[in-house]
Amino acid sequence: MIDTPGRSTVDAAQGGPGLALVEAFALAAAAAVSLGLARFAYALLLPPMRADLGWSYLTAGAMNTVNAGGYLVAALVAPALLRRWDARRVLLAGGALSAVLLALHGAVRSDAALYVLRSANGAASALSFVGGGLLAARLALHAPSRSGLVLGIYYGGVGLGIVASAALVPVITASNAAGWPAAWAALGAVAALATAATARGTRRLAAPPMPQAARAPFAWRHFAFGLAGYAMFGLGYIGYMTFVVTLLREQGLAPGLVAAFYMLLGAAVVASSWLWASLLQRQRGGLALALLNGLLALATLLPVLSTRAPVVFASGALFGAVFLSVVASTTAMVRHNAPPAAWPAGIAAFTIVFAAGQIIGPTLVGLIADGAGGLARGFVVSAGLLAAGAVLACAQRPVHQRAP
Repeated sequence: MIDTPGRSTVDAAQGGPGLALVEAFALAAAAAVSLGLARFAYALLLPPMRADLGWSYLTAGAMNTVNAGGYLVAALVAPALLRRWDARRVLLAGGALSAVLLALHGAVRSDAALYVLRSANGAASALSFVGGGLLAARLALHAPSRSGLVLGIYYGGVGLGIVASAALVPVITASNAAGWPAAWAALGAVAALATAATARGTRRLAAPPMPQAARAPFAWRHFAFGLAGYAMFGLGYIGYMTFVVTLLREQGLAPGLVAAFYMLLGAAVVASSWLWASLLQRQRGGLALALLNGLLALATLLPVLSTRAPVVFASGALFGAVFLSVVASTTAMVRHNAPPAAWPAGIAAFTIVFAAGQIIGPTLVGLIADGAGGLARGFVVSAGLLAAGAVLACAQRPVHQRAP
């Protein structure tokens, strides 16, 4: 067994790359909970909740803004928690808490209570996602020939949560818009099962707290353009993931096609594990982040340019195939350019700017959508932010000190 500061407790010699992939899929179940269910299922629940509760677009966007606010707070404290507790413990605690909070969404109807639950759910999902990202980065260290694939599988797990929500929510709410509480309860049950699967499949993994002497600071200034490009990603992508289902329903797309669109988006997230693995393994600078941000800008514009089903489905497939790989690209950037002892702080740094962008994004798009031009105009703004992120990321160069 390997049990050194800053490394996973993984029997690489006996397990080999094959077992590393199995464990990556177990971690992917946690990503399905932390973002797939805890954040992105909300897009499917937004139309019935908005109809039943009489929300404006501003209120609807603010629900995801407070979710991102909770995510940011937890991301800020995550490095301190990871200095005290094993990353796997943090991961599983966040997943279990997310499952409980998801179910509680269906037990309240007041905006104030839902704001509290969305915020708390954001905090729980951040702890799970940061802990899982650290474990995935350490696991990739023991499968160097498949490191990009290991990271891609973990982040692609978000797509499993999106697919599950697309299979459940429309069926539960189809006949009754006021049936959204039952959908939240069902999502909570799925989250509990997924967390149990993660606990079972990651028993050999650990990222124990490092002693002070083994920790290293993360040089934010060396990653300035990468961090700025990632902040633009957080600002831009979240408008699409919050409001795309609402936009498609307003454009008259049939409910069955909307569900199929979201399921396709989730399936594309899973497929992205393989699509971009080689790029993430090769690129040390900001090229991967720039390319992926640019593709997201195009995907965000497509449903504005045309309401035809083939164009809409192309948008969902492209967006799904790209957006979680943006997250994976930043973890790969940290792995390539920082020593392992700095990985917890590095992953947390990118998570912080990501969360800061998400705080502003949903409310910004909601505010624009309540004015002239509606949601379509908000999507154009989101695409512009993503394009700006691509330009910024192009300026990120590899850091001279490479990880061993």
